[in-house]
Amino acid sequence: MKEVNIAIAGLGVVGGEVARILCNDADRLKRQAGAKLNLVAVSARQVRDRGFSMDGISFAEDAASLANRDDIDIVVELIGRSEGVALDLCRNALKSGKHVVTANKALVAHHGHELAICAEENDTQLCFEAAVAGGIPAIKLLREGLSANDIELVTGILNGTCNYILTEMTQTGRSFDDVLAEAQAKGYAEAEPSFDVDGIDAAHKLAILAAIAYGQKIRFESVQMAGIRNISDTDIGFAADLGYVIKLLGTAARYALPTVQPCLIAQDTQLAKIDGALNAVAYKGSPVQSILCTGPGAGDGPTASAVLADIIDIARGHRAFPFGKPAASLLDADIQKPVDAGRYYLRMMVKDEIGVLNTVTAILRDHDISVESMLQKGRSDNAPVHLVFTTHSTEHAYVRAACNSLSGEKFVAGDILALPIMENV
Repeated sequence: MKEVNIAIAGLGVVGGEVARILCNDADRLKRQAGAKLNLVAVSARQVRDRGFSMDGISFAEDAASLANRDDIDIVVELIGRSEGVALDLCRNALKSGKHVVTANKALVAHHGHELAICAEENDTQLCFEAAVAGGIPAIKLLREGLSANDIELVTGILNGTCNYILTEMTQTGRSFDDVLAEAQAKGYAEAEPSFDVDGIDAAHKLAILAAIAYGQKIRFESVQMAGIRNISDTDIGFAADLGYVIKLLGTAARYALPTVQPCLIAQDTQLAKIDGALNAVAYKGSPVQSILCTGPGAGDGPTASAVLADIIDIARGHRAFPFGKPAASLLDADIQKPVDAGRYYLRMMVKDEIGVLNTVTAILRDHDISVESMLQKGRSDNAPVHLVFTTHSTEHAYVRAACNSLSGEKFVAGDILALPIMENV
């Protein structure tokens, strides 16, 4: 029987789980892959018991050295970060004729096109199913299952940490800071959470999906991103009163700037019901119409599942272009405008004075923004109150200009929040 030798660089939560399954479930994987999968080398910051036997497995203090070994067929990169050792290892492994499997979405988002070219030039495979949405086969579905489709729209809840925080805020009425602290205590959020809550992690994943969906060179820098730090329990409450929930959505369409931002979506939609740390990815295209896939987007088991699926594909001899097409045929992104979100939710704090409402609506009118509905909460002498509007369909540029004008008014206290209301998701 064919044998495939594997090295893992990075034995954190995911790397340790991949190694344990390779060692402890070898017979089942052999039947699945049609080949014997041998873990022959690992690299990590320190040697310690990780739940599998190191018998017959060599330990490399220098992860980069794995690229030069003749007894390795597949290098699994689970180090993280877009530069440094991870990039050097993947680049050199491909050049030396080794296949590469990675869960590193930052690496793929920043260097995916270069690595795809390198893989093709050296007749090797670059696989990164685990880089997007964990256990959901979002890339395989898009790249292979939907390969005959003209993809109109990609929409996703791509960060489990943000989805957990927003779900808890919705269900309990607690503040962002309170729920974030709980998420950190439970291990859903890092001690320094910017990568998640500021939308960077989701933007990496969206850039990958957009490149595959539209046959384009990956362009992370084109993704417009906003996180959830400014979403308050007050916004969650207003959204509920209006029949919506707030979700951090990544959205990509042909000829449009990909965006990651908090949005209002109707409570009765499928995406609105994706709660907790789950991820979801929806594709709309022709002739398939629409597909929604959901599941755990992070963690040892789901991510290891995706890594092992890539290893099994390689062992079976399955061949696929990393971005669905030969790298030389990938187009420069023809981006013309942001996705037109249509209607908007606007929330501001204003002094409760006579004439304020008239001034606000006049400024909105002067920027060609038509008000659909208005809500006001709180009333106290000389204390600011929350004022919320939903608008009819309008251009993002008009909303931005109106917010800038309103921010200059003396009766406005604090920042103005503008969120798109997403239709038909």
